[in-house]
Amino acid sequence: MSASLAPHLQVPPPSADAFWLSVLIPVHNVKAYLRECLDSVLAQADAGVEVLMVDDCSTDGSDELVRTLVAEHAGGPVTVQGLFHAQNQGLSGARNTMLQAARGEYVWFLDSDDYLMPGAIPRLRQVIQGHAPALVLCDFFMLRERMKLKHRLRGELHRHTFAGPERQLMRDPSRLMQGLFEAGQMHSWSKIARRSVWGEQVRFPVGRYFEDMATTPLLALLAESAWYEPEVWVAYRQRAGSILSTPNTTKAEHLAHALANLRDAAAGAPLDDAARFAWAHFAARNFIGASRMVDKALPDGCAGMVAMFRQAFEEASPIPLRELDRAYKRRGWYVRAMRLRYWLRRAEDQHRAAAA
Repeated sequence: MSASLAPHLQVPPPSADAFWLSVLIPVHNVKAYLRECLDSVLAQADAGVEVLMVDDCSTDGSDELVRTLVAEHAGGPVTVQGLFHAQNQGLSGARNTMLQAARGEYVWFLDSDDYLMPGAIPRLRQVIQGHAPALVLCDFFMLRERMKLKHRLRGELHRHTFAGPERQLMRDPSRLMQGLFEAGQMHSWSKIARRSVWGEQVRFPVGRYFEDMATTPLLALLAESAWYEPEVWVAYRQRAGSILSTPNTTKAEHLAHALANLRDAAAGAPLDDAARFAWAHFAARNFIGASRMVDKALPDGCAGMVAMFRQAFEEASPIPLRELDRAYKRRGWYVRAMRLRYWLRRAEDQHRAAAA
């Protein structure tokens, strides 16, 4: 049951250019799901919420549906707007467009084939009114055409996005980064941030996969406070053809370099050893995941890319590889240590072969 909050921060009433929340929905070939997504927002939104949709050159009629939905809700209690790209820019470009256009104090990305659970927006407003965190994290569940027993046993009915304090205001950057990396769920749609945290400096990398992984840790570094609400607010639709189900060398390379800018961004952050270890372990998982992906895509010719991924891993990790290996052993994580050493050896073999 949700904790009751005594509001002390009054959200101002909306005007033509003042909203407490912007819900940002990127649209590309999702005609079958878009109305359900928008309805899930409008069913619980108040007049202080604006909804922006940007169609990224859809070819299935989604662009016309966006126009229809905007017309249907014109003059309604919730502001609904549609934007349209002249050229396809991908998910990152669509999100960046909406960030520039958003007017809400907080922004919440919602993929157009997903939907919000009832009560999510009112509860978010309670949290904001009671504590005004710079960043809010929520949980989600996996929405499948057929939910099987194995999916339930894997906890897909309630996926946690944070490993740490619940329903309390956090101001310790180490605790926030540690909990974020330990949970490993970097999705942007489970993170609601003040628009000022995004500012002009944080944008999604256009043309790259794993764009959430490149931006969410940066938001955590910039947020002076955070709140984790362990409630399912988002239904995440798992569809065939997802990123991980269709491996290729491009996706592997993007995964390996997803944390490329984080070390520079965190150079002055007072992160403790636990946070740095969680970050390093997450980077190791990226390295192994990217190596496996390219090995699956190119089983006879992946060694060179694995060597490149190792370099990216060492540049992304906040601690040296030997220190990470020792930390694994102190925790009794021998299987994980062996798995990491296996892929590191694959990279070393390629380096020796190239030098011969």
